[in-house]
Formats: sequence, structure tokens, C-alpha cells
Amino acid sequence: MHDSAGMITAEGREKLRAELEYLRTVRRGEVAEQLQAARELSDGWDSPEMQEAKNAQAFVEGRIRMLEKMLAEVEVVEKRSVSPDGQTVVGIGSRVRVRNDDGEEEVFTIVGSAESDARAGKISHQSPVGSSLIGTRPGDQVDVKVPAGIRRFTVLSVD
Repeated sequence: MHDSAGMITAEGREKLRAELEYLRTVRRGEVAEQLQAARELSDGWDSPEMQEAKNAQAFVEGRIRMLEKMLAEVEVVEKRSVSPDGQTVVGIGSRVRVRNDDGEEEVFTIVGSAESDARAGKISHQSPVGSSLIGTRPGDQVDVKVPAGIRRFTVLSVD
């Protein structure tokens, strides 16, 4: 069993695979062209154009290595939203609709830290809100310590 920090949904794994494929098949070639153009235009390895091209190459190759390592080490989890007693509970991969203490409804998808994207409503199971929601059921209330203070969420539904 991998560490929970290495958990990812199947959708998240596919996004990482797509990024890796793009970097290998498209971006590497673009950087190689950038290096070739810099060689032709510059008068040495220390020119600003060469430095920029070498930095781009280092970034792409580093990101490729990081993605390969992540994909080799992550544990893909399927939606975990049923407890042993058959009750619907929040887990990694769950889509959770909550009401906040202002009476507004919010929807979060609980994901592994590698695929969190707060703007898209994907929050890490290790974040304050995400970790507080793990294991809850519709009707449960949780108090979460956030930078602005304490927020209360009522779980409305779990998919």
C-alpha cells in the first residue's frame, strides 16, 4: 500500500499521462528547435538565447522525470464512498455537496494532493477542508479551521 499522499483518481492519472505524452512528443521537439535556433543566432553557449533554451530544456526534462516517477509510485483509487456498513461516506474520488456557514452550497471533489485544483473544486484529501470531510456522511457537520477562522460545513450529498 502506498502512502496516502500518493493517491490519485483514475481521471487524475490520465491527466498526468496526457501531460507526459505531450511533453515527450511535442514539447521536447519545440525545445530542440529553440536550442537549434539559439545556436544559429548566438555567438556562444552563454548568450541569453542559449541560456533561455537550456533552461527550457532542463525544465521539460525535469518535469518528464517527475511525471514518470509520480506515475510509477501513485496508487490509483476508485471512488471510496461506501463504508463497511454500506453507508455513503466521503472518500478520495467523492463528489461532495455541502452547505457552508453562510448558507451557500459548494461542491468539492476530494482528490489526491497531486491533482488538487481549488479553482476547479478539486481539493486535496490532505487540505483542511478535504481531511475534515473524509469519512463524513450526508447530514454530518464539520468545523474546519481555515486562515479566516472556523468554518462549518454541513454535508448534503456524497456521490
